[in-house]
Amino acid sequence: MKNLGQMMKQVQDMQARMAEMQEKLVDIEIVGASGGGTVQVTVNGKGTVKTLKIDPSVVNPAETDVLEDLIVVALNDAKSKVDEMSQGEMSKLTGGLPLPPGLKLPF
Repeated sequence: MKNLGQMMKQVQDMQARMAEMQEKLVDIEIVGASGGGTVQVTVNGKGTVKTLKIDPSVVNPAETDVLEDLIVVALNDAKSKVDEMSQGEMSKLTGGLPLPPGLKLPF
């Protein structure tokens, strides 16, 4: 039973560190870009869009579909960076412990 007690303590410690990490994610800002930086989206570590910047040179009323595509690419770039950063932080938290496929923490 001693090992079970130790394991429960480790789980509680990991949960506390995960909660702390979740709080910090709100303050992290990540920039996704497209069109050589002409469209930039800033998101926090939870993926919430904070700002959107568009270089006036790409604003052409006759080509709104291009601008829409650039925005989508910038958003996806930012989301990809958030996912990568979160995965790296989670790996640090779990000590590299491989989690079963499809298991996402925190629950």
